[in-house]
Amino acid sequence: MRKLPVRWGISLPNRGALFGLTDIDELIATAVAAEQSGVFESVWFGDSLIHKPRLEAITMLAAVATHTKTVRLGTICMASFPVRHPVLLAIQWASLDQISKGRALMGVCIGGAHEGELRAFGVKREERVGRMKEGIELLRKIWGDEEVMHRGKYYTLEGYNIVPKPVQKPPPIWIAVSPERAEVGDKVVDQAMRRVGVLADGYITMGVTGNELGKRLRVIEQTASEAGKDLSSFEVAIHGMVNINDDKQAAYAQSKDYFNHYYGPTYPSESLIQLWLAHGPPKDCARLIQDWIDMGITTPVLRFTAKDQLGQVRRFIEEVLPLLRLK
Repeated sequence: MRKLPVRWGISLPNRGALFGLTDIDELIATAVAAEQSGVFESVWFGDSLIHKPRLEAITMLAAVATHTKTVRLGTICMASFPVRHPVLLAIQWASLDQISKGRALMGVCIGGAHEGELRAFGVKREERVGRMKEGIELLRKIWGDEEVMHRGKYYTLEGYNIVPKPVQKPPPIWIAVSPERAEVGDKVVDQAMRRVGVLADGYITMGVTGNELGKRLRVIEQTASEAGKDLSSFEVAIHGMVNINDDKQAAYAQSKDYFNHYYGPTYPSESLIQLWLAHGPPKDCARLIQDWIDMGITTPVLRFTAKDQLGQVRRFIEEVLPLLRLK
């Protein structure tokens, strides 16, 4: 992978609209302000259907597409990917790409294995990886110009040429995965990174040490090399949490309240928070964000864990960004 310039993204809390953190108007206004700032190059929404309900991600991206002109529009982790049928998803995503004039960027993952959500869609826990792999393959076939002839383990589609087609040929698909090596072991982590190396156009991680990210990227690079895959434009993103507040304790408390609403009372762990949450005065936030950049993150996607989304965007641009070394 060659060294790419830093491209800033903003991840907007579409789940937060359901518990009073924000509302639809503010989400769209923040996306517009992010684009107009000239700093943020992409806008992202999280995804889950039943397990962690929120305003549906593709619908929100389509709404933002009509208010913006240049920012890429992505799902930071489409946790519902294994339960969404690829044919319907291909049509929805191609429509988004048409509406946005070629700005759609799909970040997929295997999801959190919530039994209720899986059962509602008739999917088994152990099928998630297989459905992700086959789903990515089938999406790219559907978006191509040839008649689709696909007979897989989970999906069969033979003799179809489905429209609309996307503007991009094809839209990029990134994979979000960040397994804890201490919990799952080297083999599972390496398997996940090999999938990224073979299937993905980009990689999304959560909070991680530089040493760990280096291990993951080496597996991705080796696998891609063996497959003859060009990684010259391959981006490495982090979905990083940020709370800019001159009172560091208040920043932490706000973030914990946000995490409790968004993820539940047991997540994230304190060890993950240290790697994942840039909080406090601007210099403290800049210190951790700089660590992300120095370890090889090309695309920091920032989620502001505070109610005042627009205020956080302004403080990042005016007070944190000038403290960073980007070259």
